Amino acid sequence: MKPLRLLKPAAGIDGAAASRRSRAVAGLAFILAATVFWVDAFTTIESAIAVLYVIVLLLSAEALTTRGIWLTTAACLLLTLSAYVIGHGLAYDLPALLRLAVSLAALFITRALIFRNDMFRTELLASNAALSDSERRYRSIFEESRVALWERDYSAVRTLLMRLKSSGIVHLKQHMTRHPEVIQDCINLIRTVAANEAARTLFGDLTADLGELPMRRYLTPDDATFIDLLAAIFEEHAHFEGKGHLITSDGQKRLVLISMSFPEDRSAFNRIIVGMVDITAREMTQKALLEAQAELTRASRAATVGALSASLAHELNQPLAALVLNAQTMLRWINRETPDLEAVRRSAERMIRDSQRASDIIHNTRSMLSHELRAPEPVNLPDLIAETKALMEHDLNREGVTFEAHCAQAADTVDAVRIELQQVLINLITNGIQAMSSTDIADRRLLVSTQRRDDGFISICVRDFGPGIGEDVMPKLFAPFFTTKPTGMGMGLSICRSTMEARGGELLARNHQDGGAVFDMLIPTQEAARG
Repeated sequence: MKPLRLLKPAAGIDGAAASRRSRAVAGLAFILAATVFWVDAFTTIESAIAVLYVIVLLLSAEALTTRGIWLTTAACLLLTLSAYVIGHGLAYDLPALLRLAVSLAALFITRALIFRNDMFRTELLASNAALSDSERRYRSIFEESRVALWERDYSAVRTLLMRLKSSGIVHLKQHMTRHPEVIQDCINLIRTVAANEAARTLFGDLTADLGELPMRRYLTPDDATFIDLLAAIFEEHAHFEGKGHLITSDGQKRLVLISMSFPEDRSAFNRIIVGMVDITAREMTQKALLEAQAELTRASRAATVGALSASLAHELNQPLAALVLNAQTMLRWINRETPDLEAVRRSAERMIRDSQRASDIIHNTRSMLSHELRAPEPVNLPDLIAETKALMEHDLNREGVTFEAHCAQAADTVDAVRIELQQVLINLITNGIQAMSSTDIADRRLLVSTQRRDDGFISICVRDFGPGIGEDVMPKLFAPFFTTKPTGMGMGLSICRSTMEARGGELLARNHQDGGAVFDMLIPTQEAARG
């Protein structure tokens, strides 16, 4: 045990004064010890004079450390034994031995009591310090909270309500309907103990004495929340929450959310914390929102037509552009001095393929409008990616983009609607090409890979080497009509995500750690789709 001073100097006494007092007490204890020793050893008084060493210990306790008390106790024991030997020698003297035993026992008991008193005092000081610290933290939280907090005394209200309950009243609300004066009595019995800065801001000037602030100043006459609060106290609930109207000091009507907890110790109702949050603006916004919803319903019909038109225009743009390109290519091959019929045939085949793809897009859109989903079919992903690359060949060559595909053998086939997957993939590849075309980078590559995941999905990953997705853009990336392109419609990614989710899949976006954007098309595996 490390040395500590057993008794602290009194408040207000400086260090020098405390030091002088300690030296004086130590000197007095020394004089008393010497006197007791002389009387006990050199006089013929037949009594337990050594018991007076207890006073020496008690005096020393005020000035000495724990180690000092042990040394003082040992010194007193030594003096007691020395005085006995000097006065009685080693001869057997039962009365003297009994007096010696009483003196020694008194010394040991006093030392134990001193240490026990010090332990209790230390615990008391620690408890008081913890209590003071807790009170400071509570006050800091109370005062600095941005929630309006009141500390109110509901003890008199609870006493009144419990008296009504003990008189046989079961339904408090019915009783208050017949006796409205009870409500006023309860309002008058509530006393405000404290209010934080947020409460003062909410309710206005509270310069009056808090204990004199009547609740009726803030309650609206037609508000039922206060009655619900009284019923919660009457029924001995653990807490209460409700919305009520209150009147500020300048006469404004505020809608607030009220929350309060009731203590298990019913005698603690004199310090109830009442929390209030002003939700006036929120309720007004909600009301305006409800009014706007009706208008939105009417506008959504027109918006649906517009969105469908934008969607079709976006989806058909690629196959129609390919048709025009292949038709122009065909004309060039025909107009040559010696027409290349084989090249003309290939262009015609590509035109048929693109026409069929445009037809599939229209058919798929019609199916969605009529809630008739096309049946999934086995789709070979390497073939799909290779076909999509061929469709995008012109755009890739024009922008100088290298296309790389890496297909895992375990992720080569899925059950899906082929045209839907292809349209999503074309969209993502087109976005990647456009992202890289807007930046001055040498490494223009598009990486398309597939893999089987452990969560029941097969992933088609499309990565570009462009600038990536900005943090401000990421939350709105899939929102309809949101675009970062000057001539974009903002429908592509929204349609892509809806298409994937309609089939139980997902479309995710992220930035690659080495640069560029990554889009993951997650398609349920054949086992997951069938299960």
